[in-house]
Amino acid sequence: MEAIKKRPARGMDVDLIHGPIFRNLLWFAVPIFISNLFQQLYNAADTMIVGNVLGDSALAAVGACGSIYELLVGFGLGIGNGLAIVTARAFGAEDYKRVRQSVAWSMIIGIVASLIITAVGMLFLHPLLVLLDTPTEILEDAYSYISVIALFVLVMFAYNLCAALLRAIGNSVMPLVFLVFSSCLNVGLDILFITRFNMGVAGAAVATVIAQAVSVVLCILYILKKTEILVPRREHFAYDRGLVKELVGQGLSMGLMSSIVSAGSVILQYGINGLGTLVIAGHTAARKLFALTDMPVMAISMAAATFVSQNRGASQPQRVRQGMRQTFLFCIGTAVVMSLLMLVSARWLVGLVSGSSEPVVLDNGAAYLIWNAPFYSVLGILLATRYALQSLGQKVLPLISSGIEFVGKILFVLFFIPRFEYMAVILCEPIIWCFMCAQLLYVYFRDPFIRSASAAPEKAES
Repeated sequence: MEAIKKRPARGMDVDLIHGPIFRNLLWFAVPIFISNLFQQLYNAADTMIVGNVLGDSALAAVGACGSIYELLVGFGLGIGNGLAIVTARAFGAEDYKRVRQSVAWSMIIGIVASLIITAVGMLFLHPLLVLLDTPTEILEDAYSYISVIALFVLVMFAYNLCAALLRAIGNSVMPLVFLVFSSCLNVGLDILFITRFNMGVAGAAVATVIAQAVSVVLCILYILKKTEILVPRREHFAYDRGLVKELVGQGLSMGLMSSIVSAGSVILQYGINGLGTLVIAGHTAARKLFALTDMPVMAISMAAATFVSQNRGASQPQRVRQGMRQTFLFCIGTAVVMSLLMLVSARWLVGLVSGSSEPVVLDNGAAYLIWNAPFYSVLGILLATRYALQSLGQKVLPLISSGIEFVGKILFVLFFIPRFEYMAVILCEPIIWCFMCAQLLYVYFRDPFIRSASAAPEKAES
């Protein structure tokens, strides 16, 4: 262990290992929620500007490659989150040498993975869009958007890794600060590139990349000046086989989990693309709104990942179990609130985001949101449990849930969407989430660390 013997000064960090569980977990989750919200807002800004300025066809072009975007970027982001789990466990164990070593090798692994993703993406993007039956009239616009994203996967990965490392030591505030600034920049660049420079849908992608790059620069400058514990020195780049194996295993596990889910979304997109341009446009708007309104359960799940990682490192199983129980209750409450919201405002929200007055766009988008909202409880429990299992060191069993989702979406595309059309799209994910959630909870309650909580004395504060 390094010369640093004391835990570094907390500053903006939240102590997830000591003190009241739900209060600290919620306090840690709030900046993550706002950060995710702003990230989705500037994604929604792309959609609103594209839909309102360029029309339904351009909006459909962005939507048609949305699942490929998730596949490309999601794999890199999953790797970054997996790498940060190792850092959080080392931080919880107060092994600060290992914290810096994990940062050093996370950088190396991340750069290599991002370059591979970019190379593969640039080779296969256009053929994949054709294979997915993307309508001919929007094919080139879709390619112009997604090719820019693929070319700069490294930028997306770098921001996510920096933010994840800061959260690994309990700091969820500064990633938010940087993202708010870049979100405002993204909206301004969207307007500039699309309306003034006439760059079309590609302008939205360029704006997103530039905004993410600004976030990366700000994060790196902050880490260098304020978080010495995350700044590796030359000796921390020395090869440590055990650490590198753990990082690669944890990173690939989360990356594969994300990519399997995204591959399922690509297959589902194939079924949606066959339903026509207006249906694609309505689904695109609804998915953007879904990504905004599920932010509370996403944020608490991400907070739970760091919480579980640190307390796993600190060997506090009872505290982990209490924190997860409170996370589950939060997700159920969120589902109730969102269900009421969608009942009264879903159609208006779809119209606002899409800029469309077409009944097909508005009705389908609203139906998607109304049917999905009650299942936010299942989704939140699913995500929190999956992240928790990854944080506990499980690498294979959480992947089974992704396999369930992948197979389920194939079955819906083959058998249900051709018969029931968009209604099958609406019900696809909620039904699959229920099966995934059951499998993950079974694995979670059988995990040796979690089961040891029942024999541990009641120490954790609630």
